[in-house]
Amino acid sequence: MKQIPEEERPYEKCVRLGAEALTDAELLAVLLRTGTKGSPSVHMAEEVLNLSREKEGLLGLHSLSLTQLKSVKGIGKVKAVQIKCIGELSKRIAQTTARKGLQFTKPWSIADYYMERLRHKEQEELICMMLDTKNHLLGEEMIFKGTVNASLVSPREVFLAAMSYHAVGILLVHNHPSGDPAPSQADLDFTQRILEAGELLGISLLDHIIIGDCRYLSFRQQGIF
Repeated sequence: MKQIPEEERPYEKCVRLGAEALTDAELLAVLLRTGTKGSPSVHMAEEVLNLSREKEGLLGLHSLSLTQLKSVKGIGKVKAVQIKCIGELSKRIAQTTARKGLQFTKPWSIADYYMERLRHKEQEELICMMLDTKNHLLGEEMIFKGTVNASLVSPREVFLAAMSYHAVGILLVHNHPSGDPAPSQADLDFTQRILEAGELLGISLLDHIIIGDCRYLSFRQQGIF
């Protein structure tokens, strides 16, 4: 870092111009704090950001494993854990901010709430939100992790969770790792089964929202049911 002019070093630059003036690599370098001999923290940060081929820059941090991170010279177990925690912290900040505007009659607000939590996942996750008579959130449960397929996910699992909360309404959310929120035939079949079972049990399906990469699809909004 000594070969970098003092005014251009990430820490000093942040103090002088503010965090918004730093590049992604410089932001990460500040958090990594120190580099190694022959590899300043900025260079180390650039190597970390280049590890993910699928997503550029900071978005790639979510998909990197501890093993991948430790493959970068100077990144040991402690720094690798710190980087993973940075990614998780950013997701939780985004979700906490979105929760303030959460409205269960507004699909966009549900999508905002789950977007950062789900769009980076490499597998599909199906979440059921349980609501009371006034559309207040009673709780949520992850019902399934894998492929949302009518033959693999039973309505029984969904409604056992709903009844444990004494819910009168449910809202389903799941992600498509491909980034495309368009529903598959399996998604359509599964949703129809949930609708029919809910009518028998007196628990309404308010919506089924699919999360893509910065995109979403609402079954209710699209008139699918």
